[in-house]
Amino acid sequence: MLQICSMKASCSPQEWQARIDLAACYRLVDLYGMSDMMANHISSHVPGEPGAFLINAYGMMYEEITASSLIKVNLAGDILAKPAFGELDYGINRAGYVIHSAIHGARPEVACVIHTHAFASMAVSALQCGLLPITQTAMRFLKIGYHEYQGVVLDDAEKASLLADLGEREVLILRNHGALVVGRTVGEAFNWAHRLELACRTQLAAMATQAPFTPVAPDVLEATWNNYQRGTRRPYGLMEWPALLRKLDRLDPSYRE
Repeated sequence: MLQICSMKASCSPQEWQARIDLAACYRLVDLYGMSDMMANHISSHVPGEPGAFLINAYGMMYEEITASSLIKVNLAGDILAKPAFGELDYGINRAGYVIHSAIHGARPEVACVIHTHAFASMAVSALQCGLLPITQTAMRFLKIGYHEYQGVVLDDAEKASLLADLGEREVLILRNHGALVVGRTVGEAFNWAHRLELACRTQLAAMATQAPFTPVAPDVLEATWNNYQRGTRRPYGLMEWPALLRKLDRLDPSYRE
C-alpha cells in the first residue's frame, strides 16, 4: 500500500471534512461498480477558499483514495497542496482538470462534480435515443442535458459548450463518452450518479428483451419529474450519506486517513 503522510495538520477543519467526504465518494463509486481503474475524476470545492478544489492524484485507483492523497488545485491548474508521493510523484490529469475547473468556476453553488465511464451510462451515451423515461427512476432525468463528443477533453475551448449544455442542471450525458453529475454536497452528487447508472442499467435490460415499452402519459412524466426537483423534497444525500459513511467504516475506514 502507498504510505502517505496525513495532511490533516495542514488543513482547516472544513477542508479536512471535505477531503473525508470526497475520499468516501471515490470509494463508493468503486464499490457500486462505477469506476474505471484510475481514469475519471471526482472533485470537491474547498470550503472557505473560492476557486480551490480537490481532485484525485492521477495514478491511484479509486479504492486507494484517502483524505490525505487528494491534491488541491486552483482554477488556473496550479497545485496548491499535495502530499509527498515519493518517487511516484503523482500529479493531476489534464482532462480532469479541464472538465472540473470549468464547472467549479462557473457554478459556485456546486460542491462536487462526478465524471464516470460506468458501463450502463456509457452505453446509453452511445444511443441516439439517449435516456428514456421508461421507469420512475429514469423519469427523474426527464430534462437532462446532452453534450456532443469532441474528442478527449484536453482543450480549454470545449469549456464553453460543456457549460452551455449543462446549464443549471445536475446531470449531463456526454455523448459517446460517459456521464457527468454535480451536487451541492458530495452526498447529493453521489445520489445523482447512483440513480443515473441504475436508470441506464434498467433501460438496457428492457431494450434487450426487444419487447415494446409501456408508455407513460406526458403529464404524468412531467409531474413525476417535478416531484424530484429541489423544493419539492428533502435534498438528495441528506439521509443516505451518513448511512453510506457508516457502510464504508464497516468495510474499510482507511479513506479517512
